[in-house]
Parts: sequence; structure tokens; C-alpha cells
Amino acid sequence: MSFRPLALALLVPALVLSAGVSKKHASGHVKSSKQAKAIAEKDTGGKASSARRIPLNGASGGWEVDIRMPHEAKGWRCVIDSDTGMVHTKTRIDQPGGSSKAEGPVRMVKGSR
Repeated sequence: MSFRPLALALLVPALVLSAGVSKKHASGHVKSSKQAKAIAEKDTGGKASSARRIPLNGASGGWEVDIRMPHEAKGWRCVIDSDTGMVHTKTRIDQPGGSSKAEGPVRMVKGSR
């Protein structure tokens, strides 16, 4: 009984399959305002207007990102954890970077003076 060819026949396909799979591990560290804005935009579906560093959970801190929601009355303020790259908190705020009144569609009435 020869187990070597059988073992080799079973081992080779497993090695080939494991070699073809690349494992990408996200570092999770948010190092720039651009990265923080992208994370907040993805989470809320709005457009980031500003981002600033804030102290959060010890040494590495976090990012506070203001999000403008174009067709809504209020925007979002997201706090992004620098270590995990995840949204820590999300709070509703007045629309950042604009007037305080809600943005609605402009309606024209024809025939009026």
C-alpha cells in the first residue's frame, strides 16, 4: 500500500486553492480627513462638507465629519474612530455649510405677476 501518491494527490489541489486566495486585511486606521469623509459618506449617503480631528478613546483619537443631505431638512455629524475605521456615533444637525431653512424644490407658478 502506497500512501504517498494518494496523499500527494490530495495535498496538491489544496495548496493550489490556498495559493489563489488572497486575504486582504484592512488596516482600519483612518489617517486622513479624506478617508474619514469617505467612511461617513458611505454610511449616510450624503456629501461630507468638513472633517476635523477630535480626541476619542485614548491616544489615537477620531474624526468628526459633517454631512450635508441634499434633499433632507437636516444633515448628520458622524464621529469616526481612527483605530477601527467605523462610525462611532451619528447625530442629526442643521444642514452644514448652508442657510438654516430647509432646501426644498423651487416651484414656479406660471401666469402670476
